[in-house]
Amino acid sequence: MESTLKVLNELESDGVISRYAIGGAVGAIFYMEPFLTFDLDVFVLLPQTAGGLLTLSPIYEDLKRRGCTEEADCVLIEGMPVQFLPAYNLLLEESLAEARETAYGETTTRVLRPEHLAAIMVQTGRDKDRQRFSTFMQEAAMDADYLQRVLDCHQLTARYDLWKTAI
Repeated sequence: MESTLKVLNELESDGVISRYAIGGAVGAIFYMEPFLTFDLDVFVLLPQTAGGLLTLSPIYEDLKRRGCTEEADCVLIEGMPVQFLPAYNLLLEESLAEARETAYGETTTRVLRPEHLAAIMVQTGRDKDRQRFSTFMQEAAMDADYLQRVLDCHQLTARYDLWKTAI
C-alpha cells in the first residue's frame, strides 16, 4: 500500500487533485481491528474546470500515463484497487479539510478522522455501513463532543441516535 500512497502524494503535488484522504473501510482500519476489504477509498478535492464541472478524467488520464489500469470502478495503482470519490457535499469537504496526517511506513498520508468516518457511515446509510458502524463505535477512540458537533452540523443526529440504540 505504501507505493500506492506515494503515487497519491504525487497526484496531489502535481496538482491533479487538490487534496486527498483515505476513508471507507481502509480508513476505519486505522482506528480499529483490521477486517477484509477489497479497495482503497480515496476522497478527493478536485480542481475546478473552466466550466465549473468536477470530473475524475484528469486523474484517470494521469494514472494511465503512469501505467495504471482501470478495473471496474477502481484504478489499479501499484497493484491496489483504488476508488476515487469526489467530495460532493459539505460533510465530505469538511472531512477532507480536517483529515489527520499520519505516516504509513516511510510515507505521509492523510486519513479521515474517526468522527467523520462515523458520520459518513450514518449519512450514506447503506446496510454494510450500518453493520460496520456498531463495531467501529465500540473500537474506535473518538472525541464525543467533536462527533456530536459534526452530527448536529450535518443534520445527522436523529439517524445516529437510531443506529446507536441498535448497538
